Amino acid sequence: MAGSGGAAPYDPEAVRAKYLAERDKRLVPGRAEIRDLQTDEHFARYRDDPFTPVTERSPVVNEVDVVIVGGGIAGVCAGAQLRKAGIERIRIIDQAGGIGGTWYWNRYPGVMCDIESYIYMPMLEELDYIPSRRYAFGEEIRGHLEAIADRFDLVADALFHTGVTGAEWDEEAARWRIRTDHGDEVSCRWYVLAVGILNLMKLPTIPGMEDFAGRSFHTARWDYGYTGGGPDEPLSGLADKVVGLIGSGASAIQCVPPLVESAKHLYMFQRTPSAIGERGNRPTGPDFADGLGPQWQRDRMDNFQAVMLGRPVEVDEVGDGWTQHYAAVHHPPRDKDMTIAEFLATAEELDYRIMETHRRRIDELVGDPAKAEILKPYYRYLCKRPCFHDEYLPAFNSPVVTLIDCPAGIERITEKGPVVDGKQYEVDCIIYGTGFEAELTPLFRRVGHQIVGRGGVTLAGKWAEGAASLFGMMSRGFPNMFVMPAPGQQAVVTVNYTQLAVLGAEFIGGAVRLLKERGIEVFDVAAEAEDEWTQKIVDSFVDGSSVMSACTPSRINNEGHPELMNPRNGNYGRGMGDWFGYRDLLEQWLVDGRFEGLELEVRSTAS
Repeated sequence: MAGSGGAAPYDPEAVRAKYLAERDKRLVPGRAEIRDLQTDEHFARYRDDPFTPVTERSPVVNEVDVVIVGGGIAGVCAGAQLRKAGIERIRIIDQAGGIGGTWYWNRYPGVMCDIESYIYMPMLEELDYIPSRRYAFGEEIRGHLEAIADRFDLVADALFHTGVTGAEWDEEAARWRIRTDHGDEVSCRWYVLAVGILNLMKLPTIPGMEDFAGRSFHTARWDYGYTGGGPDEPLSGLADKVVGLIGSGASAIQCVPPLVESAKHLYMFQRTPSAIGERGNRPTGPDFADGLGPQWQRDRMDNFQAVMLGRPVEVDEVGDGWTQHYAAVHHPPRDKDMTIAEFLATAEELDYRIMETHRRRIDELVGDPAKAEILKPYYRYLCKRPCFHDEYLPAFNSPVVTLIDCPAGIERITEKGPVVDGKQYEVDCIIYGTGFEAELTPLFRRVGHQIVGRGGVTLAGKWAEGAASLFGMMSRGFPNMFVMPAPGQQAVVTVNYTQLAVLGAEFIGGAVRLLKERGIEVFDVAAEAEDEWTQKIVDSFVDGSSVMSACTPSRINNEGHPELMNPRNGNYGRGMGDWFGYRDLLEQWLVDGRFEGLELEVRSTAS
């Protein structure tokens, strides 16, 4: 393998052997076991809101036009488009204490987006706003989402700190009946599920967790009451504290530099190192907005998406690790005369060269060779979601941080702290930077409540064997219900989730406008249309388990079991899906205005 002196000659057999050896260290029984924080007696408290006090209120009993479950990017975008469609009575319901979704909950020090803010923060052109940095910090993103919600008057009628406990279709009234944990009973004509893709905190199951005598919390509920400081302030409460950080993904790597700056000592427990590319963050230049034309943000999103899908562009407008590395390994060059074997070999070598670039970067930035070796990722780049950061790797040059290599995971936790390979690490605080349940978590689990449609059929029951939908956004037997498109539910996958959320919101807003204009009170998906769409998804599925099974286990390859991937939960188009074809289809469906694939009802008795 290469060191600081440059890349070693590429030996595919040696590389594969090294990658498989590293994979096998991590293929341990129970590695994917997590605690159910909705029911866990000891750790359910991890879900409490540390940021906004809960205000007591009386139950709400009324009717509205639309209920949106979720107040994050998806819910805010949907609400804005529905408001544009002329819908007056919109009620957002969210367990958070305010707008923001993942950006409400994730307020840990150093949190920022890993997608360029000019394409990640929605509706920039409409709000006449330019982000302050290339990759915005969480406070700015949340503030922008709050500004959108204010612009479209989505807050006054919202129910925050409120969880939906059940939703049932009332056939006679042609309305959804929504119940909440506050005793609310809200009925609505249209029901929109905008629950996001990373909305369920993941907490691993480690023996003895409940025995720890110190303070512990998840990064998505950062305890500033204990650590002191704020997202962009020194953590003044940690000066005399020894901290244990469990995790090495996107959340963990961003809070390492602030912890190293503030804590007496930091033990970082790493199961699998992430590939850490250069972020190149910087303030937005004063001339960035000069010459921006109409639809500049959509055009920039499209440029990024084209590169990510391997389409030719004149200029890569974003030019970051996503477009230069991630896109490259997904779309390696292929000559027309190449055999499949030659193409796969070329792709494998390209992947190796990119990973060697990451490993050499570690040697260049981390002075301790032992730490550097532990930080090196030995797997193919496509095996695990990459990370990007400018301060993370240099932070390991501090004597304040000790990196603990534990590929098989933490053995147990005692009242004093974690135990790895029989060695006790005594800490005052454990921070779980263990992220969220995967994007492919089934919709009915991400929703978090039972949805009962026609004939008593539940969404969980109908989708138990895989998704069944039209466009990944509507499902037969659940009238007047829209689902924001997401991975694992027959839509497409975008690295920039915001672009998919914007499209879904525009489709829902446009569809509801048409339904209102035509006086249509009830729609449902036709059985034939749903079957045809599902078959398209299945026909597009590519079984990549032969490649992905060689990967280190991660959420990308179903924790080491890619063979269990369900073709019904795939995308419209091969791979990540045909984004542009999918958008064209949705936009043309609205232009045609024929509601193709839906069964429609006009009921004069419905209110």
